[in-house]
Amino acid sequence: MSITEILFWGLSALALFSAIMVVASKSPVHSILYLIVVFFAISGHYVLLNAQFLAIVNIIVYAGAIMVLFLFVVMLMNLNAESEPKKHRMMQFAGLISGGCLFLVIISAISDTQHASNMVQMSTGGDGLIKNLGKVLFKDYVLPFEISSVLFLSAMIGAVVIGKKESPPTPKGGDL
Repeated sequence: MSITEILFWGLSALALFSAIMVVASKSPVHSILYLIVVFFAISGHYVLLNAQFLAIVNIIVYAGAIMVLFLFVVMLMNLNAESEPKKHRMMQFAGLISGGCLFLVIISAISDTQHASNMVQMSTGGDGLIKNLGKVLFKDYVLPFEISSVLFLSAMIGAVVIGKKESPPTPKGGDL
């Protein structure tokens, strides 16, 4: 067994365990922290597949920005035992059945593809390298890239303007 296979199986076990703990954890904060571990394990898989750019983007965007957003939302919601909805056994059973059906559909879709039996090319080739992606991005797709950057900038400015609270008027002179 090679080192890449050991890393693959270790990262897979870590991702599966953490994904189960996301669902099974009682605390929403702990669930979010387990989800961060899942994202790091998936980034490890990207590195094994020679897709370093995807690994870094996954860490920065998902484990960084999205998880911080989730943490802020959970902490601002001030969740406690009184605000939790009551659990119904019928809803849990329906969730279990629908999750099992989804799992069976995914397994059947994967087993019917011809690519499922092909070996993945690991640590060779140049498909996932940042240099090749940068060449395509700034040569063929420079206009959509620049338009999306202006869109993101305007979204950030809009978020700051919407989130800014107006300060109460200050009293003037003897109006204390």
